[in-house]
Amino acid sequence: MRWRKDLTSNRTTIERLYFVTSLPPGSASGTQIAAWIRGHWKIENQLHHVRDTTFAEDASTIRTGGLPRVMAGLRNLAISVCRQDNRANIAAATRHHARHPSRPLAALGWT
Repeated sequence: MRWRKDLTSNRTTIERLYFVTSLPPGSASGTQIAAWIRGHWKIENQLHHVRDTTFAEDASTIRTGGLPRVMAGLRNLAISVCRQDNRANIAAATRHHARHPSRPLAALGWT
């Protein structure tokens, strides 16, 4: 269950969540399943949210053939280069690298 408090109305709501799994009953504890769910959201927050906000992926008009997958791969590559360069703010790192084309190569050790 999730408890949420709306700070404007001071109203608390309870949300009950249900998850579907292919595991047989008793093969995993509630703690293990909760850890897997948190792991999923960690990936969502680290990768997909960055792609949506920094690269405006949801607003992309590329929709035909394999191009959406290619662009997603290029965005993932850009994010990975920034993270390998120990950058926490991907948007700032992208702007930093865009100013000088040799910077991404230097981050990869290719200079």
